[in-house]
Amino acid sequence: MPGPPSSQSSALAARLRRIWLRRGWAAWALWPLSLLYGALVRLRRALYESGVLASAHPGCPVIVVGNVIAGGAGKTPAVMALLAHLQAQGWRPGVVARGYGRSADRGSGDCRAVTPASSAAEVGDEPLLLARRCGVPVFVARRRVEAARALRAQHPEVNLIVCDDGLQHLALARDLEICVFNEEGVGNGFLLPAGPLREPWPRPVDAVLFVGTPPPAIAPGTAPAFALQRRLARCALRADGSTVPLASLRGQALHAVAAIARPERFFAMLRAQGLTLARAEALPDHYDYESWQRTPDNGYTLICTEKDAVKLWPRYPEALAVPLELDLPPAFFALLDARLAPSPRVREGAQSAPQSPPPSHP
Repeated sequence: MPGPPSSQSSALAARLRRIWLRRGWAAWALWPLSLLYGALVRLRRALYESGVLASAHPGCPVIVVGNVIAGGAGKTPAVMALLAHLQAQGWRPGVVARGYGRSADRGSGDCRAVTPASSAAEVGDEPLLLARRCGVPVFVARRRVEAARALRAQHPEVNLIVCDDGLQHLALARDLEICVFNEEGVGNGFLLPAGPLREPWPRPVDAVLFVGTPPPAIAPGTAPAFALQRRLARCALRADGSTVPLASLRGQALHAVAAIARPERFFAMLRAQGLTLARAEALPDHYDYESWQRTPDNGYTLICTEKDAVKLWPRYPEALAVPLELDLPPAFFALLDARLAPSPRVREGAQSAPQSPPPSHP
């Protein structure tokens, strides 16, 4: 019997990732389509570089954290670490994002503020997580520059914008670009749909963050590359904000769910902590959980990622969420501080800006 739509979607995503890891027959069969896709990508960038399509700047420094591969690469945890550092340095950052998976994103694409009381259906799971965890203003919109302008209008104290995802969203001019890679690097090196690349790599960026070994396509001198370390937090979170040490869950039967790009890695990290997964359920990235039901009679403790928890807790407040923590090297933060230091808008929060702020990568 075929599985439910969520299981079928998750299985298809996993199959695509396997195809994208090497240049097998399936990848070569899709390669002609990737040539067409690549031509469209180059044409679009050329239109922005020539001024036919315009990029707009919100009037304060903009840092875009994104990737060049389809699927998750750990951007949102990197944004969290970045925000913590910026706040410690005296900046007053805000965040803009598209808000993938929200109902408005499939329709009008309206611009709206994200508050801790928002729902994931209204604003998207990752922006909601950022609003709850980081305590900074967060706005979502299909056009990120609209989100940035609305954010600064309501929060004039904000003097720096971090864009969660959007490396390919050229309508938003930016001052710094940070590209994040997971363990798979650039995969087979093909563009979509034959490979995982959204655009050709290498491309100019200001810094690369990677897990494991640097992607082989990073040419010497292309961009400074920094290795990051990922680990699970020592404690899981309850819906009421209290914590449960992961060590106290050893020996219990757990039902783990994950609606992220690579759920198997979350499951592996749980097992590496000595936890017993009686059931590991992978769901499509950004799955809304509206039709999901846990098995009522298995008695397993429900455990998930923080991204899943913002959607699970309204229906299953007993679920435990395990945060993912990142360690970024001091050299990366030193580079970031050096690049931001010349800005005349450091720590003043002024809304005035040069008439034509020069983005690093229009």
